[in-house]
Amino acid sequence: MQDRTVARHAVAARLEELLAGDEILADRLDALRRFGSRVRASEYHVTNACNIRCKGCWFYEYGHDRTAGEAKSLDDWKAFIESQRRQKVSAALLIGGEPALFPDRVAAFVEGMRYVSISTNGLRALPREAPFENVTVFVSVFGGGPLDDELRAIKPGGRTFTGLFDTALANYKDDPRACFVFAVTERGLGHVESTVQRIRDNGNTVTFNFYSEYNTGHPLRMHNQRLLLAEMLRVREAYPEVVLNHPAHIEAMVTGSSWLGSFGRDSCPSISVDHPDNAARVAGGAPVLPMFNTWKADLQTLERCCTSGHCEGCRDSQAVYSWFMVNLAGSLASKEALETWVDVAESYWRQFIWSPYRRKPQPPRTADAQVLQSLELN
Repeated sequence: MQDRTVARHAVAARLEELLAGDEILADRLDALRRFGSRVRASEYHVTNACNIRCKGCWFYEYGHDRTAGEAKSLDDWKAFIESQRRQKVSAALLIGGEPALFPDRVAAFVEGMRYVSISTNGLRALPREAPFENVTVFVSVFGGGPLDDELRAIKPGGRTFTGLFDTALANYKDDPRACFVFAVTERGLGHVESTVQRIRDNGNTVTFNFYSEYNTGHPLRMHNQRLLLAEMLRVREAYPEVVLNHPAHIEAMVTGSSWLGSFGRDSCPSISVDHPDNAARVAGGAPVLPMFNTWKADLQTLERCCTSGHCEGCRDSQAVYSWFMVNLAGSLASKEALETWVDVAESYWRQFIWSPYRRKPQPPRTADAQVLQSLELN
């Protein structure tokens, strides 16, 4: 405890030094810390069921649907959510399976928690009316272009279909809750910009992720890593109001490295703090998300972390973001490093409709609008 107190004082002193004379940066940092202190998240598997079987889905590739049962009673869900709230958890990330199959369970979380987000395949829309109007909806896309159907449009029985991305776009047209999570893959290099354009034209935002083929034994071994990174950064620069990732976040996902070091099991903070397999990791001192746990759909079993539990090669976009978010103390080598941390943190919070940092994507400018603006300027 004494060591932690000394460390906190050291961080405070260093921040005072770096922020001296820069009120704008100081105010931005203060706002981030105040808002972040109100968000204490955990993750919940709402169901073991899903209406499709995406290739490379870690949930089914590693049999997570078979390791625990599923609570059926809505009263049991409500009681569990209330117990989580009493433990000061304020934010719920709902995954599955497919959470949109059980809107009553999603509604129970909305009733019981301040901040709610779901991860969905987009095939079934989450209703827009109350109580769902402030639920962040993360909609998955794999590869872009025709690759999305190849990788995701597969029914549980193996039958394939077409138009999954089109369906997701229609379900969330001009929906401010929706942020498409675009898992970019090397094979889809030529589809990155066109997919982002379609999301922009649909009135939504996008955050880049990676498509990792868990069933291949070699996730993220990309022969054209530099080319892919360059394209992601180029598209992000071209569509800054649509692509929410910070460049440092994109680079960390692709390379596994940042000013913080290397991302992996020893540094990833998105682990269940109460899981016995993580006791040594939590005690080791590297930052973790406070109070974070991932709960199975039986409401009793903990998963090791926010994804598969297989750390080799994992660079989940949200886990990488969390790595940055918990490491303010590791970002004080210079004022430039601190400014980057602040920029990354603001980018992270832009994903969520319930966040004060969320901005609506700008509609594409028409030729008439460009001419009008030119006239106004002149």
